[in-house]
Amino acid sequence: MCGIAGALDLKGQRPVPEGVIQRMSRALHHRGPDEEGFFIRPGVALASRRLSIVGLADGQQPMTNEDQSAHVVFNGELFDHQEQRVKLAARGHQLRTHCDTEIIPHLWEDHAEGMWERLRGQFAIAVYDMKRWQLNLGRDRFGISPLYWTRQGDWLLFASEIKGILASGMVTARPDMRGIDHIFTFAAMPGPVTCFEGIQMLPPGHYLQVTPGRDMEIQVRPYWEMDFPNAGDENPETDATKLVDEFERLMLQAVEKRLRADVPVGAYLSGGLDSSMIVAMATKLKGPAINTYTIRVDDPALDELSAANVSAKHIGTKPPIVQEFRAEDALASYPELIHAAEAPVIDTSCAALMMLARKVHSCGQKVVLTGEGADEWLAGYPWYKVAKIFGFMDAVPGVRLSDMARRAFLRMNKVPQYPAEFRQRTEDEVGGPNAWIDSYGVLGLSKLRFYSEKMQTAVGNARPWSELGMNLERAKQWSPINRSLWVGARVTLAGHLLQAKGDRVAMNSSVEVRYPFLDEEVFDFTSRLAPRWKLKGFRDKHLLRLLAERWLPPEIYNRRKVIFRAPLDSFHLDPEPQFVSELLSEESLRRTGYFDAKEVWYWRKAFREMRAGSVPRLSVEMGLAAVVATQLWHHTFIDGALAELPTEVVRPDARLMAA
Repeated sequence: MCGIAGALDLKGQRPVPEGVIQRMSRALHHRGPDEEGFFIRPGVALASRRLSIVGLADGQQPMTNEDQSAHVVFNGELFDHQEQRVKLAARGHQLRTHCDTEIIPHLWEDHAEGMWERLRGQFAIAVYDMKRWQLNLGRDRFGISPLYWTRQGDWLLFASEIKGILASGMVTARPDMRGIDHIFTFAAMPGPVTCFEGIQMLPPGHYLQVTPGRDMEIQVRPYWEMDFPNAGDENPETDATKLVDEFERLMLQAVEKRLRADVPVGAYLSGGLDSSMIVAMATKLKGPAINTYTIRVDDPALDELSAANVSAKHIGTKPPIVQEFRAEDALASYPELIHAAEAPVIDTSCAALMMLARKVHSCGQKVVLTGEGADEWLAGYPWYKVAKIFGFMDAVPGVRLSDMARRAFLRMNKVPQYPAEFRQRTEDEVGGPNAWIDSYGVLGLSKLRFYSEKMQTAVGNARPWSELGMNLERAKQWSPINRSLWVGARVTLAGHLLQAKGDRVAMNSSVEVRYPFLDEEVFDFTSRLAPRWKLKGFRDKHLLRLLAERWLPPEIYNRRKVIFRAPLDSFHLDPEPQFVSELLSEESLRRTGYFDAKEVWYWRKAFREMRAGSVPRLSVEMGLAAVVATQLWHHTFIDGALAELPTEVVRPDARLMAA
């Protein structure tokens, strides 16, 4: 993994202003503390911060091809680079290093834009083509490696993190209320919109191409789109043994590729099905000495250490290295978390994973495997089961009993709700009924509680669901469960699990996370499965559980889905933390203008009287956490006068914060 950044003159070949690319690179030091490299020519500058994992001695960036027509900076890993090197050499290319980066300029030379669809791995890449005087940026299929860009007058800037763009000195940090509205819609930042005005996220599976000059045009195009068979046309195989055999082969292959490195590779181990499968396969391939890491949450209902120990003992690997996490740890680390994520983060467990990555770094490791992706490809979340029940209720044509039940539940619990047509409009924007609408709706109701009039006006016509870019004509042909899988992958996976809970908190401590379940061939296989192999009755991840019977004990492969989380009430301890009081003061809420101070004050008191564990209370708790996180984000990046924080965070240059 690395951090990359760059600047391009859109009108010609003026020199990049002095110090710009160097400041951008320094802002990404945590992503690549091992080496720094630059490519600077009239009109263009590229920078790389390297975390050396493959080709330790000769992997310096930027890299180029034989005739120096293509120059590359690269963040990520190409897991099939060894096989690609053989093919390139057979076509006459001369490769001089052992690093995966080197194959990129040669592939560009052979295929140009056709290169993107040939890449396998996790990546954000910038290629500058000297023959065309053209810049190309590309990002992996599922959104593992981040990449942001902005146009500022006659300049295009890009970086692995928004901090890199802000450090250029050419961009003023201003809030984009549409991005904040996405947080309150999805509890995630799926992009392309961000919380910063004028700064966009390059969507997964897309590339950006720009040729400077009089007829300059910035084009963002897909090179890959997530797709599923038409309903009824899925893999007709009925033999469970054959499917499990093929799944096992693909997963072992995916794990083996992600163990390739010139440094030791560890793994996260929660004791759940997904991470346990990854550790079991890694141990078989690499041996029992692999380091595993887990979190002990200071709440018996949320702690997973005992399950992790059961898995480790059965697999035969060492007991996991433990990171303790308490409610006060969430408070102390949240300012750093928001600084790392560059967006409001509602999921307090992200702070725990940030601390876990710090533990990995302190143990001298740079790379860990983890189990994200299994829930996304194989319907592992509980709301898929809820959606199935609602589907039974709506079996009678023309009668939406599920909607009647939802609205009655909200009325009984005195929860505000949207007009009846809102749900139908949302379903239309994603091709039909979708399990995630109810899940996201738990937080989405907070807009009705907390938004100020200014915020309501600013986002009144926003359509966050329609901005996801779903191919509606294709989606209408998929089974309902696959439509839900698409939304989960596009929003929660790409916008949260791989970012605020993945890359950003890990790379904050210079740790790379690899995802075997996100292997391209694994996705292709699972995407073609008939729905019954994903959710059989009410048994989620059915095929994975069948596979796990070969590898894990019953208490693990039969374990129900446990979503790793930390207490949401960390911000509401008694006595209340001073910085939270300051962020939620009437003055601070008025300065930001996002939220209604009276409503915030009311619900901070009222939620304590609600039944613990109930959906209405969870909705309020999530909403309050989102309000605190948004205020903290604003304080960190926009206006540092809202509160005195409990820990010092390195903030962007104050000059960049000027209005």
